[in-house]
Amino acid sequence: MKKPEPKYRRILLKISGESLGGANGIGVCADAVHEMARQICEVRELGVQVVVVAGGGNIFRGLSAPEHGIERATGDYMGMLATVINALALQDALEKLGVATRVQSAIAMSQVAEPFIRRRAVRHLEKDRVVIFGGGTGNPYFSTDTAAALRANEIGAEVILKATKVDGIYDSDPNTNPGARRYAQISYLEALQKRLKVMDSTAFSLCMDNKMPIIVFDVFKAHNLKRVVLGEKVGTLVVG
Repeated sequence: MKKPEPKYRRILLKISGESLGGANGIGVCADAVHEMARQICEVRELGVQVVVVAGGGNIFRGLSAPEHGIERATGDYMGMLATVINALALQDALEKLGVATRVQSAIAMSQVAEPFIRRRAVRHLEKDRVVIFGGGTGNPYFSTDTAAALRANEIGAEVILKATKVDGIYDSDPNTNPGARRYAQISYLEALQKRLKVMDSTAFSLCMDNKMPIIVFDVFKAHNLKRVVLGEKVGTLVVG
C-alpha cells in the first residue's frame, strides 16, 4: 500500500506546557507526554522533519510571577527552565519509541542540552532527528509563542502547528459561549484586529511579516497531528 503523501515536509510543532500536564494541566503527566510522542512518531513515519517548541506553563508561568512576589524578569527565567524540563520529558518519551532526538536550549546548560545553533539544528533534521527547542528565546519578556515563530523562520519550517485543547480559533470563548463560531481560515490582520487569542502580538507579527502560516488544532484528538500534516481540513488556518 502506498504511503500517503504529506503536505508539509518540515514542521514546527508548538505545544503548551499545559498539554503535557494532563487533564488538570499541572506538572508532567506521563500519559500526556507519551501520547504526544506517539503522535510525533506517526508524523515522522511519513518522512516529515519535526521540530518542537515546548511551553512551561504546567510548571511555572513567567506572566504570573508578580502575583507570587517575584520580579517579572526572574519569573520569565524560571519559566524558561520549566520548558527545558518539558523538553527532556518529551525527549525521553520519543527515545523510548526509538526516535533519535536532540534538545537544544537557548540558555546554556551543556550537561543536559546542546546550545541552540541554527546550522546544527538543521543538520539534525537532515539526519532524521527530532529537535526540541527549550529555554524560549533566552530572553525575558518574550513568550514561547515568540520562540516558536522565531525558530520556525530560522530553520526554514513550512508551517507552525499550534497544538491546543480546542479545535481551532473561535470568535469568542467556546467554553462560555455555546454559540461561538469557529473559523476555518482567517487572515493575520483580522485575527490581530479582533484580538483573537492565537498567539501573542509579537509572535503573530513575526509570522505575518515572514508569511509563516499557522494552524491551530486540537492535539487531544487521536491522530489529529497526522491529519493536519496530510493536509486535511483540521483546525483553523491563519494566513496572509
